[in-house]
Amino acid sequence: MTVRVRFAPSPTGFLHLGGARTALFNWLWARKNSGTFVLRVEDTDAERSTQKSTDQILESMTWLGLDWDEGPFFQSQRGDIYRNALEKLIREKRAYRAFETPQELETERKT
Repeated sequence: MTVRVRFAPSPTGFLHLGGARTALFNWLWARKNSGTFVLRVEDTDAERSTQKSTDQILESMTWLGLDWDEGPFFQSQRGDIYRNALEKLIREKRAYRAFETPQELETERKT
C-alpha cells in the first residue's frame, strides 16, 4: 500500500491549532510509512482568500518543520483538470449534468 495524504488549508486567515494538528498527523503518517505528503491550498473562496494568509500558512508550516513532498497546489488554478475529468465522466455516463436553478435547489433543500 502506498500512503498518500494531503493537507488542504483555506487561506482565509491564519493557520489555527486544529489545522496544524491535522497537518502534523498527516505529515507524521506519511513519514512513518515512506509516503507522500501533499499540500493543496483551498483558495476557491476568492472573496476571503488572501495572499497574506497563504504566506502565513506556508511560513507556519515551515516553522513547525512540516515540509511537503508535492505542492503547494492551488485549487483555483486547477479548474481545467477538474473540468476535463468531469467531461470524461459525463462521456462515460458515470455522471450527469444538473439543470436545476439555484432557486429550485434551495426549495428542494427545504423539503
